[in-house]
Amino acid sequence: MDKQKWKHYWTVFSSNNLGMIGIGILILFVIIAIAAPLIAPFNPSERVGTPFMKPGGEFLLGTNDIGQDIFSELVYGTRISLLIGVIAAFISIGIGCLVGIISGYYGGRVDAFLMRVVDLVLVIPFLPLMILLAAFVGPSFWNIILVISVLTWASPARVIRSQVLSIKTKGYVEAAKSIGTNIRTILAKHVLPGVVPIALSQFVLAASHSILIEASLSFLGLGDPFSKSWGTILYYAQARGAFLTDAWIWWILPPGVVLTTLVIGFALTGYSMEEILNPRLRKGR
Repeated sequence: MDKQKWKHYWTVFSSNNLGMIGIGILILFVIIAIAAPLIAPFNPSERVGTPFMKPGGEFLLGTNDIGQDIFSELVYGTRISLLIGVIAAFISIGIGCLVGIISGYYGGRVDAFLMRVVDLVLVIPFLPLMILLAAFVGPSFWNIILVISVLTWASPARVIRSQVLSIKTKGYVEAAKSIGTNIRTILAKHVLPGVVPIALSQFVLAASHSILIEASLSFLGLGDPFSKSWGTILYYAQARGAFLTDAWIWWILPPGVVLTTLVIGFALTGYSMEEILNPRLRKGR
């Protein structure tokens, strides 16, 4: 894709205030994740105070039931939650692009078979399947990513297939076919450049969904018990009686707030990117 087109996309995106807010939120969380050792005052895995200390002094969000600093857990949890969300979204969109491009370009029986597989994945009840898969593969960092990727690739595949169906009817693609251009060249020079923008918007939305799924699985006790994600913070808070004391205010509320804020950042960015691809959405706004 030429630089002029990317410049046009950025001009349209930067004119959307909500999109810029979303980008700002994402940049903020990325900085926190990178600079976690500099921001967090303590090691999140070490006992540094007495249990259930209220916020104040050097403990900005108090301590949990074993005396660990909750603010430090929250800061380091940004790394795990972001990492899982981005890696899972990357794998999910990669599978979705592969299936969508093959299905849309080749059509016929290949398209029919792959779309039936997509339909099957989409119609299976999501929550029971998510819990079943997570319980089957076991709690670990990579297993959670595997479960999320398996559950979220189908929807992007359908969207990308639609884009490929539109692209392959264009005159320049038909001209390339008529002169005997091989399939690899057509896909690389004509199909992929048209798929990349919509794949990026799907990636952003998939990352937000992946972060929510990880938090849900961890809250249910199916996440990696050795990683300090926001979901595991919520799980231990719920399991160790935070709701029965005033500790929920500083132990449960902050992870919920930052999780919601990050998902909103991804959502605003993703929906603003969709407006670039669909001018009718900009007119509606």
